[in-house]
Amino acid sequence: MSLASVILAFGLFAISSPLVRDGMQGEEIEVSRSDVLGYYKGQSVLEHYEEATRRVGAWASEQLVLRQSFPDRQASLLELGCGTGRICLSLWMLGYENLTGTDFAKDMIKRALQAQKERASGVRFAVEDATRLSYSEESFHGVIFGFNGLMQIPGRGNRVRAMSEAFRVLKKGGRFVFTTHDRAFPKWKKFWSVEKKKWRSGQQDKSLIDFGDRFEETPRGKLFIHVPAVTEIREDLKKAGFLVERDLLRSRVAEESELVKKFSDECRFWVARKPLD
Repeated sequence: MSLASVILAFGLFAISSPLVRDGMQGEEIEVSRSDVLGYYKGQSVLEHYEEATRRVGAWASEQLVLRQSFPDRQASLLELGCGTGRICLSLWMLGYENLTGTDFAKDMIKRALQAQKERASGVRFAVEDATRLSYSEESFHGVIFGFNGLMQIPGRGNRVRAMSEAFRVLKKGGRFVFTTHDRAFPKWKKFWSVEKKKWRSGQQDKSLIDFGDRFEETPRGKLFIHVPAVTEIREDLKKAGFLVERDLLRSRVAEESELVKKFSDECRFWVARKPLD
């Protein structure tokens, strides 16, 4: 699953406001599409996700949450930000038969198709923009946006647009499952306290849009992600029309292997439902 699915088909994101808020904004700034999507074009990044698909697969916590959320193995499930197929190919191995994996990064989908052939799975893969899905209304019983992919969409309004698209393509009563980081995580409290002061004084990185945005330097390049507050996600889900069923930390769901912990950090699972009426 690549967070890359999320990097929208927009050229530039510009927002102007002198105010500081949750999703706080500074003066007029721009985050270019290439700044975000460029990370996922790197050979080492593609190989990293490909290795995770082959060696890591779905985390123990992902398997538990997804099995509980989608008990019917015949349910039609759409994965956004599938990357090289780590989650949806694992679900196929668990007996789910009606799976569609999508990603905005064409190179990720190419790798996913290769993995599909190796496993002889029936997962359908396609290139899609999470904010402008080509699927008809009420096409799926469930939508998945794993590995914090939703939070790599620059701009809060665009993230809400992706949530709204998930809502639109879900059947009534269908669930939307995704993960995020959380600014309240103890290990990051000091960092965000310092960042908040920077935003209030106008000293933040001007290439960022919202408070909670950050660029992380990794061995494979510069990675963009938005780290939200719990209240922010609840507000945005409500705006998109969802009812929040639950949110829980990965560490509270299952004890992950060292391999999984090496691949990914702590995160928060969200399970939201489209109302029946």
